[in-house]
Amino acid sequence: MAKEMEVSVPDIGDYESVPVIDVLVKVGDQVEKEAPLVTLESDKATMDVPAPMAGTVKSIRLKVGDKVKQGSAVLVLETSEGDAAKPQPAEPAAKAQPAEAPKAASKAEASKPDATKAVADKPAAATGTKKSAPAAGAKQDVTVPDIGDYHDVPVIDVLVKEGDVVAKDDTLVTLESDKATLDVPAPAAGTVRSLKLKVGDKVSKGAAVCTLEVAAADAAGSGTESAAPATPAKPAEKQDAENLPAAPGNLGAAPLPPPASRLPSADVADASAAIPHASPSIRKFARELGVDLSQIKGSAPNGRIAREDVQDYVKKSLASPPAGSAASSAGAGIPKIPTIDFAQFGSVETKPLARIRKLSAAHVHRSWLNIPHVTQNDEADITELEAFRKSQSEDSGVKLTLLPFIMKAVAKAIEAYPEFSSSLSPDGESLIQKHYMHIGFAADTPNGLVVPVVRDVDKKGIVALAQETSELAKKARDGKLKGDDMKGGCFSISSLGGIGGSHFTPIVNAPEVGILGVSRSTIKPVWDGHAFQPRLMVPLSLSYDHRVIDGAYAARFIVLLVKLLSDLRKLSL
Repeated sequence: MAKEMEVSVPDIGDYESVPVIDVLVKVGDQVEKEAPLVTLESDKATMDVPAPMAGTVKSIRLKVGDKVKQGSAVLVLETSEGDAAKPQPAEPAAKAQPAEAPKAASKAEASKPDATKAVADKPAAATGTKKSAPAAGAKQDVTVPDIGDYHDVPVIDVLVKEGDVVAKDDTLVTLESDKATLDVPAPAAGTVRSLKLKVGDKVSKGAAVCTLEVAAADAAGSGTESAAPATPAKPAEKQDAENLPAAPGNLGAAPLPPPASRLPSADVADASAAIPHASPSIRKFARELGVDLSQIKGSAPNGRIAREDVQDYVKKSLASPPAGSAASSAGAGIPKIPTIDFAQFGSVETKPLARIRKLSAAHVHRSWLNIPHVTQNDEADITELEAFRKSQSEDSGVKLTLLPFIMKAVAKAIEAYPEFSSSLSPDGESLIQKHYMHIGFAADTPNGLVVPVVRDVDKKGIVALAQETSELAKKARDGKLKGDDMKGGCFSISSLGGIGGSHFTPIVNAPEVGILGVSRSTIKPVWDGHAFQPRLMVPLSLSYDHRVIDGAYAARFIVLLVKLLSDLRKLSL
């Protein structure tokens, strides 16, 4: 029996009034589970709202341009047992938008960047309509057209060079604001002279782009046409394919080649094909990684480039440097691990990695490659601390573990050595000092390692810390941790005391600069000046980012930490 369910916007963090930039389905479409229904895009991220299960779209509650937040209604989905058992594939995104849907806007609207467009429409080639031909060689200044309220918009691509011959409406330069990408077209056919812009320049309406030596065939209309003529009409299907935004999704890759080499003047007619189909957020992400989007084949509907496509390209580039490159010839870079057919040696079974393990693997790999790790080892005498912990657990009724005491001692040590709570700025030129004390702790779960964060550790007592760490650890095991529960840490603690081992090298949880590893405590004979006494010693392993922390600074930090754990009275000072 058919059932109707309302699909709403899932948890999207702290974002509110997020614009809908694409509706990928229409009433009557049959969609499968997890198929994207609509696409949202904030200033920093693009995300799809997926179908919670297979079914038929009965009604749609929003349209492109609407502003939504968590819980906003998206559409009504009719589901049934048959639909759930045999989900029908979603129609291609190009068909999800009716061909007759209006795309053109008024000239005033067409000149403004719109958050609903991930990439501005690419002008069609000149129609070749004949006009009266004046003397050839007329000069025309090309300027940035009306771009709405935007100012200081960066130039992200210059698609021509001086001397190039262009057709009318060919793209000259591409601009990109936080929410839209738009092209500045040639107002007439001609030859580019006196190019005034380069990649990285910031422009506003009226800024000079270049001087165009107008061809004779177009000189008649060039004096009266606007520098930014209305975009000629194009087939709706082609417009849909160009305007669909990228889906959501860190290491460097091959640098971008010069724009001129990517778009030779002889291939001006193919300019639109040379411009990758990606949203502003994906373009920015690719620029930060130094990735040439023209080298990537998009996996999203209609060939859109998604964040995962960029990440996969980077991974493949790192795993196998180009033949003949300096990395491959000198043996530098990351050598590729050879592929082995393990089945030839015996029975095997392939199991997919849990999502948490895949995310954790990428994070620790990135941290290990980017941070010069140094690990300082020491041992703390926790004989008195352990006796106190056991007595208080019985008296207070709260199960106290060693972790809250260590967190309190770490907070005290960071107060004396504050660089351990700082982060290196992205440009590597300064330290960002944090005036708060949020400490994360590694929690082991069936699906992998997660690091929940306890906030304001310096302002909380041991019992309060014990209760909070216990609650966060339970949420982690149950898979109920939210994104905010794992953000904002200044320092991390990884405790393997309940399992065993003596010392290990914990990997710094970037962008933090320090992490403390705690191993299993053991009874050891310690000389007190007169005789060896049995003392409970806990091994400590302090890893740190050597770009920020010097060895002497780290040694003083761990020496103070050992003193604090060895004498509970110092924690109260």
